[in-house]
Amino acid sequence: MAENHRKTEVRMINIAILASGDGSNAENIIYYSKNMHSYRVSAIVTNNPQAGVIERARKLSIPYLITNDTSLQSTDFILKMSELGIKALILAGFLKKIPVELIHAFPILNIHPALLPKYGGKGMYGMHVHRSVIEHRELVSGITIHEVDEWYDHGPVLFQATCTIAPDETPESLAEKIHTLEHAHYPQVIDKWLQTRFAS
Repeated sequence: MAENHRKTEVRMINIAILASGDGSNAENIIYYSKNMHSYRVSAIVTNNPQAGVIERARKLSIPYLITNDTSLQSTDFILKMSELGIKALILAGFLKKIPVELIHAFPILNIHPALLPKYGGKGMYGMHVHRSVIEHRELVSGITIHEVDEWYDHGPVLFQATCTIAPDETPESLAEKIHTLEHAHYPQVIDKWLQTRFAS
């Protein structure tokens, strides 16, 4: 009797991206998702009414929501995500601590612009991280992609990538190196993570 082999399939997964700033990572993920069949960016969420990510969302016809600390942890927000069919949240430069209510409601992925566990924690984001890395005379920096738990920059690490730090490195030049790593790796890691989490 021939053995039946069950084929693993992944349905289209709706995700929301949470971002507080310019949104270059968010846009990169959106473009990547348009060529994939595993996930779709169905919403952009920001806590900053002036964030550049809003204009990127408009340009790419992605629905967006502006939220704050109170509404982010509300049942209404979680219900809104559920109404949109959101299955996972992706942080891309979101500068607020994720409330425990969201952590319990959704799997969440974050990217940090340093090699955790170094240079993480409250207040360690963006240029603050790059300045600290250079001030401590590190030879390498990089990115860390990890699942989100109840602590800042904590949770299981899925992926890291590194870049060298030149003797004359500046926070601005290091930021460019880090952005290159983020754009090169984050969409693919999201894809693999979602396929693992939602495989059937």
